[in-house]
Amino acid sequence: MRRALHLICMFLIAQPAAIRAQSPRQIVQQAVQTEIAEDRNDHTHWIYYESEREPKRTVEQWVADTQSAAVKRVLKRNGRSLNESQQSNEMDSFLKDARAQAKQRKSDQHDDDKAIELLRLLPDAFIWAETGEEGSKTILHFKPNPQFRPPNLEARVFSAAEGDLVVDSAQHRIASLKGRLIRDVKFAGGLLGELKSGGSFDVERREIGEKEWQITETHVHMQGHALFFKTIAIDEDDLKSNFKQLPENISLQQAELELLSQSK
Repeated sequence: MRRALHLICMFLIAQPAAIRAQSPRQIVQQAVQTEIAEDRNDHTHWIYYESEREPKRTVEQWVADTQSAAVKRVLKRNGRSLNESQQSNEMDSFLKDARAQAKQRKSDQHDDDKAIELLRLLPDAFIWAETGEEGSKTILHFKPNPQFRPPNLEARVFSAAEGDLVVDSAQHRIASLKGRLIRDVKFAGGLLGELKSGGSFDVERREIGEKEWQITETHVHMQGHALFFKTIAIDEDDLKSNFKQLPENISLQQAELELLSQSK
């Protein structure tokens, strides 16, 4: 019994050392693998409050995710409040429009695919260095890897950045990713657009339920323009809060009722 207890104690003591023995790139690689696996296995649906700001558009709304589509109850658009009748009419129109739902699904799937694609590039696109710890979180600094060859336009922007990644060491989840462009990025010699050095991005995530992580803040502020570049917003602030889990099999109609029950 004493030997068994001794072995258990040695195992527990050795665990942090084993984690620390990982190279910065291995920490990032493990976090990426965890994120991809969790995304693939995640079938949860959530209702949340969202505030979006773009140069020519602002929206405050409640959003309810379902397997079919995300239903949105817009409270305010471009500074103008919508009354309850207008809110309901917009939701009813969406629920009756199969084409709009299909368009949304296609757009969301495209964004998800691009996000996973960029996530896979993280370990190799940058040179990584561990710079500190905050409680259970590990802070890693990244800078462009000169040996990396970006496979697409999004990766060209991505790989021109320097910044910091924060990983939750206990769950191997990405808690935040922030950085700035350290050089100009031109497309077709500038013919299709150019993003200036100094542009920044900041994506914050948190655990909203047991081992359930969601993006809660997105801030992208780029200087320049990029034609045919729909997957990266040039100037955007997006905040999400008040998450509440919904039933896995919730229908669009049930989602609308849930949205109407929110007071904010």
